[in-house]
Amino acid sequence: MGNKNKTISFRVNEDAFESLRDIAEERDISLSAVFRDYVDQLVAHDGQVRVVPEHEVSDDGSSSTEFPPKVEVPKSFIREHERLELETDHLREQLDEYKRYVTQLTQELEQYDEEEVILLEDLDDETEADEPFRLG
Repeated sequence: MGNKNKTISFRVNEDAFESLRDIAEERDISLSAVFRDYVDQLVAHDGQVRVVPEHEVSDDGSSSTEFPPKVEVPKSFIREHERLELETDHLREQLDEYKRYVTQLTQELEQYDEEEVILLEDLDDETEADEPFRLG
């Protein structure tokens, strides 16, 4: 299946509509194209889009302040993050292994008849309380 276009509709006041129409005329594009450009920018920047006044925009179209802001992350932080991801994977593998082991033990337990299983509680009832036990 290919990508299907979806329609978005919303209401704006008359002044905003006129401003948007003026923007579309300035760029010599349709009003729909203005909205598509905005949505494309919104998606491309993960919802981090901001309106910048014209006097803050340079001739090449970029604003004087970078948005969204970029932050340099130390390599040690990245290494620690990668180490934690590897450890998480290892722990998930261990958890899966333990789950398989418990399942195996449960299946083995179900194979035994009830007569073959001796409960510790039953052993306590059979011993006489008067007999002293000596350990060691």
